[in-house]
Amino acid sequence: MTIPIVSITGKSNTGKTTLIEKMIRELKLRGYRVATIKHTIHGFDVDREGKDSWRHKQAGAQITVIASPKRATVIEDMDVDLEIAELRDRYITGVDIVLSEGFKGNPFPKIEVFRPEIHPDPLCTKEDNLIAVVSEAQTDRGVPLFKPDDIQDLVDLVENLYLKKSTL
Repeated sequence: MTIPIVSITGKSNTGKTTLIEKMIRELKLRGYRVATIKHTIHGFDVDREGKDSWRHKQAGAQITVIASPKRATVIEDMDVDLEIAELRDRYITGVDIVLSEGFKGNPFPKIEVFRPEIHPDPLCTKEDNLIAVVSEAQTDRGVPLFKPDDIQDLVDLVENLYLKKSTL
């Protein structure tokens, strides 16, 4: 079964990361296992110069895995910017849902965090696979509207649309 992806979208500084944190906590309380994918156009580095894994990459390793008894990470050189589904299929297993942030033009269901006092124009429409809006402002975009603190109701929507409770 394919792991569902729900994308949290919105323009910068609207509260996407805060919303994802709250959603993760609520989903975990309900017994779901959650993965996240964060996209950034600015690049990043999780390795430090001089460390063994950094040295492996400098020597030419295409992929380096760093593992400990409690955590593992993969550092892989990319020639292309992978899509959300490619990242999910390549790296994510053992979870019930993936929440993504930072992939504005993706085809997956979207929840937009909208703050018109910061960015007056919305990012998504219902045609962009918008399933909900999170905002203090009244807005009618043909999808449910949630206040930023309505996390239980928002997660109810996600759960009803994309998750099946397993009987443990």
